[in-house]
Amino acid sequence: MKQIFLWVCACFLLIGCGYKPTTYYAKQALGDSIYAEVTISRKDPQNTVLIKDSVNEAIVSRFGAKIAPKEKAESLLHVSIAGITFSPTVYDANGYVIAYKARVTLTTKYKRGSEKEQVMKTSGEYDFSIESNSVISDAKRFEAIRYAASDALDEFVSKIAIQGLYHGNNHQ
Repeated sequence: MKQIFLWVCACFLLIGCGYKPTTYYAKQALGDSIYAEVTISRKDPQNTVLIKDSVNEAIVSRFGAKIAPKEKAESLLHVSIAGITFSPTVYDANGYVIAYKARVTLTTKYKRGSEKEQVMKTSGEYDFSIESNSVISDAKRFEAIRYAASDALDEFVSKIAIQGLYHGNNHQ
């Protein structure tokens, strides 16, 4: 009973102080409809598809916006892969790598309406393990890239939300 009372008090405190999640401010900064384009990497075209899926997922789930055709969109996003790296992080007793860190760096150009286009570079990381004395499988590699790209997009959402807050888009 005491926990329920504390939970209700916490909810009232958050509601009473005007708390709004970062997605609210990100949506205010970019609008309700977004067109996203991802540049295909010649080095790694398979990963571009993973990045495109992550971008579309972020538009719907993190921005709370709709994916729209270019002509009808309030904002345009152009995402390109700036870099994908894998670095060993953990070694076993025999010196074999048993864990890696995947790092995906994305360059995002975005523009809302007639505003000036802006460029933001974000990066995301994902740690994963492999069997001792083995190589990174394609499945592990794709999974790591997908999660690291998602992390980079989370950073983008956070930065956009901060810009939305500082540029007066918090009037609602």
